[in-house]
Order: sequence, then structure tokens, then C-alpha cells
Amino acid sequence: MDTNLSDHVAQVVREAIRDELRERTTKQRRTALLYTGSGAAGLYAGAALTAFLVLALAAFLPGWAAGLIVGIVLAVVAVWLKSAARQEGSPSAAVYPPEVPPLPPHAPETDIRN
Repeated sequence: MDTNLSDHVAQVVREAIRDELRERTTKQRRTALLYTGSGAAGLYAGAALTAFLVLALAAFLPGWAAGLIVGIVLAVVAVWLKSAARQEGSPSAAVYPPEVPPLPPHAPETDIRN
């Protein structure tokens, strides 16, 4: 009797956890799709704005010069944003693992850093 009851309880708990995980992953999948769509729309909006700026400058300058000016401005903005991001946080902290603190003087002689 106890074995049957514990098996039944374990099965009910597994099904409840499975349903909860399925519900959470469905919500996360929807959120990820919305973020992806937002990013794609933003990318196309930026491309359309860039084309607009090139065409607006091309009314006063040759087309190649207008494209060159807009490209240089966008490159300067990209470099500026990259430097601002570096000032926010050290890129080495994200790439390399944190340093291992030194062992206290009373620590055993084994080397755990390997």
C-alpha cells in the first residue's frame, strides 16, 4: 500500500512539474519571438532611416559623397557607443574567469587551483 501511494504521489508531482515547465517555456518562447521581431523591425527601421539620410543628402551632393558621409557618421556613432559600453564595465571581466583568491595561512597544503 505504501509503495503504491508513494509511486502515485511521485507521478502526480512529476506531472505537475512537467506542466509548470511547459507553461513557463511557452511564455519564454513567446517573449523570445517578440524580442526577435522587435530587433528585426528595428534593424529595418535603421536601414530605412539610413537610406533616407543618403537620399536627402544626395539632393545636394553626388550620391557617392552622400553615402560616404552617412557611412562615416554611422561608424563614428558605433565607435562612440563601443567606448561608452567599455566605460560601463570591463570587457575582461566578462571574458576571463575571476581570479582565485589566495589561500589563508591555515589552509592545508593541497593545491586546489588546478
